[in-house]
Amino acid sequence: MIDELPFLQRIRLRHLTEYRYNQPVEFGPHRVMMRPREGHDIRIVGGRIEIEPEPTIRFLRDVYGNSIAILTFDKPADRLRLNIEAELVYIRDSPTEALIDPAARFFPFQYPPQEQIELVPYRLPSYPYDSATLIDWLQALYRPGQQVETAALLQALNHHIFKSFAYARREEMGVQLPSETIRKGSGSCRDFAVLMMEAARHWGFGARFVSGYIQMGEGQHGATHAWTEIYVPGAGWQGYDPTNDKPVGREHIAVAVAREQEKASPISGSWFGPSGAFAGMDVVVEVAPA
Repeated sequence: MIDELPFLQRIRLRHLTEYRYNQPVEFGPHRVMMRPREGHDIRIVGGRIEIEPEPTIRFLRDVYGNSIAILTFDKPADRLRLNIEAELVYIRDSPTEALIDPAARFFPFQYPPQEQIELVPYRLPSYPYDSATLIDWLQALYRPGQQVETAALLQALNHHIFKSFAYARREEMGVQLPSETIRKGSGSCRDFAVLMMEAARHWGFGARFVSGYIQMGEGQHGATHAWTEIYVPGAGWQGYDPTNDKPVGREHIAVAVAREQEKASPISGSWFGPSGAFAGMDVVVEVAPA
């Protein structure tokens, strides 16, 4: 049945993360989000999980519907290694711009009453003290009183971030404030995703942060990635990738969605030992046609 579906693509995914220590340390509970989100457009048809040292694993779904593995460890070790592999089939729908509800085809618009309550958390800013900076920065795209096509406005915002900022790979945890990204003129994919999310919320859109993977060009391995989804009546949650100036497509694999970035982190947890025990980490991500 799967082989008969349109726009079919098979993808092989591998995500290896290894933390190294110069002596055995104890591990607190770890929260792992690496399982791709399944739906009408993507399905998992195979895979495996390898974790050293061996933990007790408990699975749950959070308030956003993300699949989370809670790992608990009962003995010290000098490394923590997580290797997750999956084979996916990706069925992409036709472009959805034409499916936007007529009442929302032009901005500004009002969300239908039945959707407004559910969208409240996604319309509230995560960084309210950055509002003044965002207002100034968004003047180039939209001014109150204008009427513009909704799809064109969101595409313009996506492009504006891409052309205005330089990509900078950052190893530090967390994200920059939107005002910091604007001031620095650079950021990582997660910084750009947060900036677009907050900008869309400033206009009144429901927006959320997405973490996952992206398939790169031929000969490249792929990478972890972050982008933004914005809710448009009739079309639903629409993905925008400001790092690459494109709508989300078959090369994107979503793992987690959340109102804020820290709730969509792939791995979070703690360890206990001497402050100098941490020796480094390695991450390998492979996303390629199966």
